Amino acid sequence: MKLHELRDNPGATKKAKRVARGPGSGKGKTAGRGIKGQKSRSGVAINAYEGGQMPLYQRLPKRGFNKPNQKKFAVVNLGLIVKFVEAGKIDASAAITEDALVASGLVRRKLDGIRVLAKGEVTTKLNIAVTGASRAAVAAVEKAGGTLTVAQVAAAE
Repeated sequence: MKLHELRDNPGATKKAKRVARGPGSGKGKTAGRGIKGQKSRSGVAINAYEGGQMPLYQRLPKRGFNKPNQKKFAVVNLGLIVKFVEAGKIDASAAITEDALVASGLVRRKLDGIRVLAKGEVTTKLNIAVTGASRAAVAAVEKAGGTLTVAQVAAAE
C-alpha cells in the first residue's frame, strides 16, 4: 500500500448539502428555512427562548443553597448553663446531659442534638455531655477544671 492509495472507509465522509443553489438541488429558494418569520432571516438567534415555557435560567434558584438533610441543633451558651447551676435548676455534681438540660427548662427540645457555645464565664467545675460544642467552649470548660464530651454521631443514619 502506498500513500496515494489511502482512502477513508466507505460512508465515513459525506458531502455537505449546498443550500440555496436552485430548484434542482432540492434545497433551493428558501433553503429549508420555511417562509417568512424571524427564524427565516439571517443573523437571528432566539437564545434561551423555550416557546413560552418558563426558561431554564428562570426556573433555577439564583443564589445560595439549603441542604435538605442538614442537622438542626438546639444552641446553649455556657453562661446560661452556669446561671442555671447557680440557681439550683441543674445539678452540677452529676454529669450534665442533654436530658438534664431539657428537664431544667434551659432547652425546649433537643432537635438533632444540643450544641454548646462559649459565650459567658465558667466559674465552677462542670461535666457536660452533649452532641456538639465549639472549640472555645471545650477550652473554657477544661480551663475551669471540668470536662465537655461531645458524642460521636453515627455516620450512616
